[in-house]
Amino acid sequence: MGLFGLGRKNKVIDFTEEYSKIREKDTQMQGTKDSSTLPSGSESVEEKRRKLAKRFSDMTAKIEELSNQVYHLQQRIELLEKKLDIKRE
Repeated sequence: MGLFGLGRKNKVIDFTEEYSKIREKDTQMQGTKDSSTLPSGSESVEEKRRKLAKRFSDMTAKIEELSNQVYHLQQRIELLEKKLDIKRE
């Protein structure tokens, strides 16, 4: 028995074998999940299209909102530059 590791033989613990087993199980479980979520008919395809269209409209609305915020910030900056009499190129 060594104090602070002095006099102790260097032992290496290898966890890669157990890690690879866990990883293999995870990939097998992912495979079963993916096969069970395949669309079973035209309803699910239409549902996915509707959800995708909703996401696009939400993203478009968010982009427009951010664009408006940028415009308002530009206007504020121009107003501050006028007040401070800063010439901008």
